[in-house]
Amino acid sequence: MTTISVKVEFSGGLELLFSNQRAHTVELPAINTVTSKEPNLQYLIEFLRDNLLKERVELFVENGTVRPGILVLVNDTDWELEGEGE
Repeated sequence: MTTISVKVEFSGGLELLFSNQRAHTVELPAINTVTSKEPNLQYLIEFLRDNLLKERVELFVENGTVRPGILVLVNDTDWELEGEGE
């Protein structure tokens, strides 16, 4: 199965929810097994929640997306400019 390597970095205290580790490299399947499409940010959030998050899900995810106040950057650009979870 083909995978996509993604580097994820946490700071500002969020790393405490992820084994107190700032940087993680995750391997996502090149095709989302649920939707049969390429993975998007929403899939990455769900993957992080289900596979790397160690405690207190409510501090990371709310209503299927990251909680308000968590700044998400994609290649140093705010994800709201990139279409958020799409």
